[in-house]
Amino acid sequence: MGLFGNSQSDESSPMANQASTVQDQVNLVGEGTLFEGTIRAESDVRASGRIVGTLEVEGKTMIAEEGEVEGEIIATNVEIAGQVQGEIHVDERLVLKSTARVDGKIETDRLVVEEGAQFTGECEMGTPISGSSGEGASGRSERGSIPGGREEPDDAEASGETTEA
Repeated sequence: MGLFGNSQSDESSPMANQASTVQDQVNLVGEGTLFEGTIRAESDVRASGRIVGTLEVEGKTMIAEEGEVEGEIIATNVEIAGQVQGEIHVDERLVLKSTARVDGKIETDRLVVEEGAQFTGECEMGTPISGSSGEGASGRSERGSIPGGREEPDDAEASGETTEA
């Protein structure tokens, strides 16, 4: 029998199996919490509080509606419902929920924007296609336009549909 009446061996304890469940866990920065510095995580992160600094995640980053990030987000996938000011680097898919407010630079492979989401800044998506109309000399899409030369609609003209590029 163990020190606290636990007759289980170390091999069956939750701590012994921690490495196999890292991908299933979600790290939480709770509402009312201020975190300053760098967060590095091998599993998902959900921020309902405020982060000032860098967030590096080898999984999905979720910024809740009440969450705020001032700094840099580097992740495989990101879903934003709150506020972000800074740079966002996403390997796969970035989703801006209808309540999202983003001010800064976005680099992502795919971008999904729900009606109501607000974004101010620069966006680079996917692999640049050189020589295509609607692109500047740098090979990136010009600010305020969608690749292919179509202009983005004003808020009053928004169709109400979710757009995935």
